[in-house]
Amino acid sequence: MAVAAKNIPAPDLVPVRRALLSVFDKTGLIDLARALALAGVELVSTGGTAKAIAEAGMAVRDVSDLTGFPEIMDGRVKTLHPSVHGALLGVRDDPEHAAAMRDHGIEPIDLVVSNLYPFEDVRRSGAAYASIVENIDIGGPAMIRASAKNHAYVAIVTDPEDYASVLNALEMNFGSLSLDFRRKLAAKAFARTATYDAAISGWFAEALEIEHPTWRAFGGRLDQVMRYGENPHQSAGFYVDGDKRPGVATARQLQGKQLSYNNINDTDAAFELVGEFDPARSAAVAIIKHANPCGVAEGASLKAAYAKALACDPVSAFGGIVAMNRILDAEAAEEIVKTFTEVIIAPDASEDATRIVAAKKNLRLLVTGGLPDPRAAGTTVKSVSGGLLVQGRDNAVVDDLDLKVVTRRAPTPAEMADLKFAFRVAKHVKSNAIVYVRDGATVGIGAGQMSRVDSSRIAARKALDAAEAAGLAEPLTKGSVVASDAFFPFADGLLSAIEAGATAVIQPGGSMRDDDVIAAADAHGIAMVFTGVRHFRH
Repeated sequence: MAVAAKNIPAPDLVPVRRALLSVFDKTGLIDLARALALAGVELVSTGGTAKAIAEAGMAVRDVSDLTGFPEIMDGRVKTLHPSVHGALLGVRDDPEHAAAMRDHGIEPIDLVVSNLYPFEDVRRSGAAYASIVENIDIGGPAMIRASAKNHAYVAIVTDPEDYASVLNALEMNFGSLSLDFRRKLAAKAFARTATYDAAISGWFAEALEIEHPTWRAFGGRLDQVMRYGENPHQSAGFYVDGDKRPGVATARQLQGKQLSYNNINDTDAAFELVGEFDPARSAAVAIIKHANPCGVAEGASLKAAYAKALACDPVSAFGGIVAMNRILDAEAAEEIVKTFTEVIIAPDASEDATRIVAAKKNLRLLVTGGLPDPRAAGTTVKSVSGGLLVQGRDNAVVDDLDLKVVTRRAPTPAEMADLKFAFRVAKHVKSNAIVYVRDGATVGIGAGQMSRVDSSRIAARKALDAAEAAGLAEPLTKGSVVASDAFFPFADGLLSAIEAGATAVIQPGGSMRDDDVIAAADAHGIAMVFTGVRHFRH
């Protein structure tokens, strides 16, 4: 049965006479405390926060003076006391609450400023289990939630970025804070503790190797509000969860206009793809449009790789995202800016390259400081009506797979290199995916079709278009290899690839008709390799 409310109306303006300050992050603390003290607000504080305020020359009352009890257990217990929580939770216009506060000498607290132990940072640092547990804040969330619940009388501030607006509101209202303002602070406070608890529960599941805990929470901090989402009638915001994986969420934007929803989605897809290619082996470039690659290539330089990637589908590359696995240099930058491009993302950029890109004022240039590890574990989340689909990141890498030659003819070394390349790319193409590769570059990509044979035909058609654009006598699929993200259910998809000119195939295998597909390959002298792993990407 729900707890009944007494329906006592909340006052609009509540004067701030006493403030409790207890923060780990002391950014802006002294300026805030000084402004409150000048406004005649009594300052109450704890531990290191009280020491910092006192050392700045301000009068501060230790919380132990309120509780009559010292901090104990290395500070684990300091604010968990009726004199604190009664001061925060008391409904001052309720006669029973008011009498209880008088009887027990509980002095009301009107403003709480609290932020939390840096659990998220300590977790990401790789600290020992005991250290991570020690950075789970208890008193802070308890005070924050108590204050937020009783926002009818108490204002709760959890973010140093809000200090200025609090001081401005106090000045505008002659030392009081409005109910609307207190409600907004309370909403932010509950969101902060929810995100904090999500990080803790997620860490426990990870530490205990519980893949699917009974209750699952995800949290993040707003990074930017966007003009719109996928379409202009949809609102959108970008939230970051603190994961340090190199990519669009952690990148530094050197120039260009604000990223859109689609820019972020496509840039993430581009950089995750190019992360599959070891920069120590060769330069690699991926061009993405609508979250699908329209060209991927390796080369002796980024310029060479870009030219090969662009040649795969120069029409679709217009307005695309360009990702690379090495530092953007001037030569590559000069080539990229010749084609209208939305975003360039790279581990870093040279000064000359940055200057070249700067001539295109709307072109976004992002640097990440590194590449994402394709083998790293992680979690992906997709919303559906009424729930969330949660799964582990697809961290299977073709170089680690037990490849099995199933045809009479084995691939040549050159074919095998291209087959691995093609399977790396197919992992990042929307299913059903067909990828033709020749000499370390995609030459035809078919994506997102309901039929695998249709994807084969689309990829071949795009290769024909690219050949015409380049003035070639025949498409580059002649003498190429082909990858499929999942098995060929029938031989028709394979036959379509053979018709396009493929000489070798890589696919997961596992169809009831594998024998028919293998027989078709043998009949045409085609080499075929099974990976045993599929890469559906919906």
